[in-house]
Amino acid sequence: MVTIRNFSCHIRFIACAVALGPAILAAQMPQSAPASAPAPTSLRDRVMARILNSGPSAWTPAQIANMARLRDAAIADPYALDELRHLSDNIGPRISGSPQAQQAVEYVAAEMRSLGADVTLEKTSVPHWIRGIETGSLVDWKGMTPGTTQKIVLTALGGSVATPADGITAEVVVVNSWADLKALSDGPAATSLKGKIILFNKKFDKQLAAQEGGIYAYGDAVQYRAAAPIAGASVGAAAVLVRSVGGADYRIPHTGMTMYTDGIQKIPAAAVTAEDADLLADLASQGPVKLHLTLTPQTLPDAPSYNVIADWKGAEHPEQVVIVSGHLDSWDLGTGAIDDGAGVVVSMQAIHLLSRLGIHPKRTVRFIAWMSEEEGSQGAATYIKEHAAEAANHIGAIESDLGAGHPDGVLFAGKPALEDWLRPVAQALEPIGANTFRSSPETGEDINVLTEKGVPSFAPSQDGRFYFNYHHTPADTFDKVNPRELSENAAVMTVLAYALADSAEPAPR
Repeated sequence: MVTIRNFSCHIRFIACAVALGPAILAAQMPQSAPASAPAPTSLRDRVMARILNSGPSAWTPAQIANMARLRDAAIADPYALDELRHLSDNIGPRISGSPQAQQAVEYVAAEMRSLGADVTLEKTSVPHWIRGIETGSLVDWKGMTPGTTQKIVLTALGGSVATPADGITAEVVVVNSWADLKALSDGPAATSLKGKIILFNKKFDKQLAAQEGGIYAYGDAVQYRAAAPIAGASVGAAAVLVRSVGGADYRIPHTGMTMYTDGIQKIPAAAVTAEDADLLADLASQGPVKLHLTLTPQTLPDAPSYNVIADWKGAEHPEQVVIVSGHLDSWDLGTGAIDDGAGVVVSMQAIHLLSRLGIHPKRTVRFIAWMSEEEGSQGAATYIKEHAAEAANHIGAIESDLGAGHPDGVLFAGKPALEDWLRPVAQALEPIGANTFRSSPETGEDINVLTEKGVPSFAPSQDGRFYFNYHHTPADTFDKVNPRELSENAAVMTVLAYALADSAEPAPR
């Protein structure tokens, strides 16, 4: 069945359902329908058609049976979990340009070849940034014990420049928002910020994350991580700190890419833990606080790397492509299990299951392990450049990049008609609780340009309440993945990829 969450007007639906109780029972009795029944026009008829899934389907009963086979096989098969264990535990962190990233490319390519897929390594150029030493300590504050320091737990933000080798010592100024910074720099209470370290103390909204999913809280706070060095340098700061963008207060810092711009000096940037941000704010409210900060990252010349592309060729229209994908690179603090090893392995499992069950859809299912999503999506940019002339033959694109939490269904970007068109797929996923299909402006960073070109795009709709507790931290490790939920994600990716690749006509676009 289709859940009430699929309806845009919940109240009207409930009213109709109550009024139509006897009609629903009658409609469920075996009966033959006219060969060319008119399209429903009234609200009552539309609701009934939606409940009973009347009307033509893009898939035959045999194809819908294949969806069920793939779903059940994904739940039972440990392939994705085994592959994730190897990527995260054996290979480890896979930051762009690193030996581990190259090892992951070679490993995934070999796995795909062993399944019988046609594998291509698509060369791309990626950033090569190395973290180095990162330390922070309070050296002067009100009430300190003479001759002591206090450790501040921090980590350099991706792409940060270095401090001098022996570090910098400066007063810390705490601001909670862009408005606070503006007031300090040019407002009535103007304060000179030249040579100081600015802490952007924007808190991650845990309540919002619990109610709506972490992606909303993340989006609200991540702007500070991205733009803090530009804003700080524009008022003369010597360095910037940002409160970690995440929900877990276990004194672990969250890294992530930061930004610089031409014409404004590049200054060092680091994330501090939530606890240490609170400490700095408390002490700064009592009087001047000085911090000694040492960061020694290096930005080396761009390095060669690869997108891994593996085609399970279509039986009738091999030139038409459905992408199933995740990004292979990760940050270097953890082992990249949920970001985004999980997305890679559930996409690998789509090819694995099609191969194991001997299913050859009409169109090609193309697995892609994207490279360097974390540091600027260079792999995706290369793919778009190399395949620009083939955009019309991209029938659909799926990306998983929000961990491995339970999927309640699918997000789609494209025509509203996709929701009705995909209803049989939603019903095939109902036994695992993944039958909520809803529209979204975008579905994934690496497939975003394809979305903009009109390609229907999709992502698992996952439980994101806890993802940002671990995302970009040392705690992004294999143990954080629930095996059952990883299998559910593999089922969603596999069933959706097969449905898009084997439908009678391509998805509406």
